[in-house]
Amino acid sequence: MWSPFNTRNGNGASPSLSRLLTLSTLAALAPLSEAQFPPYQAVGLKTVTSPSNPNIKISYKEPKDVCTTAFRRQKQYTGWVTVPGEYPTHLFFWFVGAREPTSALTMMLNGGPGSSSMFGLFAENGPCQVVEKGASRLETAAREWGWDRASNMLFVDQPNHVGFSYDTPTNGSLDLTTGMVSPTMQLPDNLPPSLFLNGTFSSNNIQNTANTTQNAAMAVYHLLQGFLSTFPEYVPDKHSPLGVNLFTESYGGHYGPVFADTWQKENDKLSKRAMPLSRRQDDANNIQSRPPKAGSSNREIKLTSLGIMNGCIDDLVQGSRYVEMAINNTYGIKLIDQATADAITSGFNAPDTGCKDLILACRQAQAALDPLDQGTDETVNQVCAYASLTCQQLLGSVLASGANAYDIAHMGPDAFPDYHYLEYLNSRRVQEAIGSVVNYTDISPVVYQAFFQTGDRARGGLIAKLASLLQRGVRIGLVYGDRDYICNWMGGEAVSLALADAMEDLDPKSPYPTKFPQAGYENIQTNNREVGGVVRQFGNLSFSRIYQSGHFVPAYQPETAFRVFERIIGGRSVATGARVNLRDFATRGPKKADKQLKAPKDVSAKCFLRNLGSTCTQEQVMAILMGEGVVINGVWYKEKKDWSPVTV
Repeated sequence: MWSPFNTRNGNGASPSLSRLLTLSTLAALAPLSEAQFPPYQAVGLKTVTSPSNPNIKISYKEPKDVCTTAFRRQKQYTGWVTVPGEYPTHLFFWFVGAREPTSALTMMLNGGPGSSSMFGLFAENGPCQVVEKGASRLETAAREWGWDRASNMLFVDQPNHVGFSYDTPTNGSLDLTTGMVSPTMQLPDNLPPSLFLNGTFSSNNIQNTANTTQNAAMAVYHLLQGFLSTFPEYVPDKHSPLGVNLFTESYGGHYGPVFADTWQKENDKLSKRAMPLSRRQDDANNIQSRPPKAGSSNREIKLTSLGIMNGCIDDLVQGSRYVEMAINNTYGIKLIDQATADAITSGFNAPDTGCKDLILACRQAQAALDPLDQGTDETVNQVCAYASLTCQQLLGSVLASGANAYDIAHMGPDAFPDYHYLEYLNSRRVQEAIGSVVNYTDISPVVYQAFFQTGDRARGGLIAKLASLLQRGVRIGLVYGDRDYICNWMGGEAVSLALADAMEDLDPKSPYPTKFPQAGYENIQTNNREVGGVVRQFGNLSFSRIYQSGHFVPAYQPETAFRVFERIIGGRSVATGARVNLRDFATRGPKKADKQLKAPKDVSAKCFLRNLGSTCTQEQVMAILMGEGVVINGVWYKEKKDWSPVTV
């Protein structure tokens, strides 16, 4: 998820972006448990010091009967990795072993910034999904096309304050109508009890979380090192063609390139330390090259692929495609008129004051004053934050019509995917099973604000990082649902071409600048022989347009998403799954992915109390405030007869 376009008022229209960091963004925060407080002392956790680094500790357990897998033999671990830093950081992970033995390990990260990867686990590509078995009874069922079909899966909540990750457990209350968290434990006179919940959660101290993607990267690197050293049986075999894969979504367009680049640079340091002393260069003045503390023995991370699904990667490249998607998409849906489109285009390109030039100014300041992207220079932060806000106001204005940011075929509040997992993860039973001392926070407005204040979205260098990864032999798959607006496929296609061009800067003889755009779009075949979309692929780079999919591709098109994932991590043809020589393999077909499709019939949204801001209409919110209707499994209904359980 990406926060600015996710924060709509009850009828689906965009709120004033001047309120972006106040009530509107906070409305997306998931509430606390119906149980007053989880126990401070978690039961059943085993705590060990990481064999790779004495400064890293891992607390974990094997959860029982809270995530149904295809086979009961599949191992599961939930836990927290305590990583070194200036403030307490306990990052949560949920690991699920593959259905069949494999040396592949995939880390899945959702976006935000500030969105939990439990959304990915329970609503998209995890091994299980939440289903209704009756009133006040939520259970899980195995997901047919979970990515555990092909890989061991590691879902991570990051940075601090997101999901089940925390700094210091803190008691407080959350008002669901505003998303505001406070230490007040007394129910306000004007709210029904169902909208004011007490619980325990992370402190929400903005100083105790990352404020740039680069700052977040090292904490996740430490987590992965801690996990692999504690569970060495899941370290990919160095002799196997499979290895560690990183798949991200939405704001993961920032996370993916930076995190993967960080892992590779840390690998370089390990290789450098293994060299004879006479061959080493003195990098003592480079803070990024400082050796680890005594006792550290990190291991090389064998990164084989990076997947980005509907990623917002670079607004300088993707920004101009927002207008094109609004007026010339492949579903014939006009989100704005031509006059509005022309105004937005002018605003994007206006000299000095336009979105494009402001981003360039941000990146110039970043390169001069904050080259390590630490978010510590206030001048850079202000310039980049202003660029981010200006671009968001401009590009987000398309949604004033009430169009849904995540699915242009839908008007109004979010109707898909299902959000029952919010209620499920905030149940006492689940929290005790996984060993949590805090309630679940689906989206952290504190993390979003921290990233916003440094203008992280406007900062650059990501395409260059992707090019460096591609040059190292990492497979890069860009996967985009074609009904998404917020990080749309037209912008994703532009990034793929810019990435191919960037390869020339690393190697003038690189074939990517010519061979990738020359490759045609080939149909993506699935098991049932349906066409799930089209893909352009040359060598280790692929770009896929997935048909009839909104922002969350694995939820909309589970089989197609899995096949694309399986083929990327396996180094095969993304179109067919055939074994190919990626050194010179190229897809064949038309040069444009311009197939016109018919939008599906619109569906009604369910009003989830734990996601009022995104799933409920203004009329529903007013009825809830008046104490009308009934709530069953976290969903508000006008009458009880309107509820019917959905079973799998």
